[in-house]
Amino acid sequence: MTDAAAQGAHRARYRRILSFAGREFLKIWWFELVLPRFGMSGIAERTRGQRMQRFARRFHVLAVDLGGLMIKVGQFMSSRLDVLPPEITKELEGLQDEVPAVPTPEIRALAEAELGIPLERAYAWFDETPVAAASLGQVHRARLSALDAADTGLEEVVVKVQRPGIGDIVAVDLAALRRVARWLTRVRIVADRVDAPALVEEFAATSLEEIDYLHEAANAERFRENFADDPRIDTPEIVWERSTRRVLTLSDVTAIKINDTHALRAAGIDPAEVAAVFAEVMFDQVFTHRFVHADPHPGNIFVTPVPSTSSGTQAGAGTQDGSGTQGRFRLTFIDFGMMAEVPDSLRDGLRTLLIAVAGRDSRGLVAAAQEIGVLLPSADTAELERALTALFARFGGMGFAELSTVDPREFRDFAEEFGDMVRSLPLQLPENMLLLIRAVSLTSGMCSGLDPAFNVWDAAEPYAGRLLRDESGNLVQEFAGQAMDTMTTTWRLPGRIDRIITRIDDGNVSFDTSRLERRLDRLEGIARRIASGVLFAAMLIGGALLVPSLPPLGITLICVSVLPLLHSLFAGVRRRSR
Repeated sequence: MTDAAAQGAHRARYRRILSFAGREFLKIWWFELVLPRFGMSGIAERTRGQRMQRFARRFHVLAVDLGGLMIKVGQFMSSRLDVLPPEITKELEGLQDEVPAVPTPEIRALAEAELGIPLERAYAWFDETPVAAASLGQVHRARLSALDAADTGLEEVVVKVQRPGIGDIVAVDLAALRRVARWLTRVRIVADRVDAPALVEEFAATSLEEIDYLHEAANAERFRENFADDPRIDTPEIVWERSTRRVLTLSDVTAIKINDTHALRAAGIDPAEVAAVFAEVMFDQVFTHRFVHADPHPGNIFVTPVPSTSSGTQAGAGTQDGSGTQGRFRLTFIDFGMMAEVPDSLRDGLRTLLIAVAGRDSRGLVAAAQEIGVLLPSADTAELERALTALFARFGGMGFAELSTVDPREFRDFAEEFGDMVRSLPLQLPENMLLLIRAVSLTSGMCSGLDPAFNVWDAAEPYAGRLLRDESGNLVQEFAGQAMDTMTTTWRLPGRIDRIITRIDDGNVSFDTSRLERRLDRLEGIARRIASGVLFAAMLIGGALLVPSLPPLGITLICVSVLPLLHSLFAGVRRRSR
């Protein structure tokens, strides 16, 4: 494709994304804002589910057709079970699996240009058929040459090759998303809760890192070091000699997909145990290592059976079943292009949140939401605390299997009341929460798929207990430090008081209040000017409202409002001239 043709295609892509967003905004504006003003909110409510489903289908078609970051946007939407209706999330669930593969000659040309040598010299064998095709790249199996195999100790590898031209496509998509984010800032219901431009910039930073395979390789090494001594976790090794910014070669760790329950049972592995270990590992990433795999979908996690050793013991995770056989395994993570850092402030808030959830503490949960930044400190939280108390009392401690037996009408009534109350609160989504929320959503869905009776409370409580013990230790240390400071201050206090009394008796202590008096006079003047300004605004607005019905009174108020305005403007000037 020539440069002119490529630029034309990029402009057409940019216009298509914006025209799609513009049409959807107009529909939302009409149904959610215009119709309710004319008393037709019932129409909007009755058609909302169908409209959301049609929107998801249209976006699905757009994403598959365009590829690039549109696939990533769809993946994020499909994982936002917390804020998006099921009509959208369900429609976009399988979006990743529909990405068409790039023809092998194009992949071969890019890989050879990056590595600087023909593939026949770089690898002893390179499979022309891709193992997987993703939105930004695709994966092929290969075998290292004898020399490279001797140097690395590896033989079977997988080669991840970037899609040709994906850098330009990502730039176009980000430009379009930034424009859409600016549109969203003009929608008050969105702008009050989400800083859309900041979220797009976070998404942009993540996407640009994801197309830099050297960055992904460094992430993989860091993740591997974090769990180096953990027998539950495995990661691929990087072949740095055959890796560049757009080609990544790593050891082939392909095993059983984590959501393939039939293959797990055939290997003697209990899917419920896999769910429990997976939840523990994700908690460890958040609270211990503060470096979280933010894309833990089934294609990125394998369950690797661990064979018995000669002594009969096994490494890894797992339990023994009734027949005496062991279903031991390791969780093998791949694809480290999308990782979430957890700063200290966020981790502390999440610790408070987890402890509050495990303890069914509604007040603690609200405090944690404020500490994290999801709930603004100015929010009136009394109703939220009451609703959370009711939530814990009715549904707290229930697993997914138990929740499925609850009367759907009870769920619907509670959800409507709770949803209306939450929507009235000043909620926002902090910038550093986007990837973490995605990781949590995917983890929750994965665990419930592996084990229908999976209970998130059971997974959280042991971890919360450890966190609480750690927190108690920190509090004891802090209390001890404060007690020592207080004791030191108390020990020195009598001597200091005696010295001050002696100076007063000797007449060596004087008090200069002139500065304080001047500041009080200035503050009093400022307060009077503010009051005049408020009075001016009230008289002006009141007069303007009265002009249509009582013109004389309204005009009089508008004219008289000039007096407090003049006082507000010139009182300070007169005071300074003195």
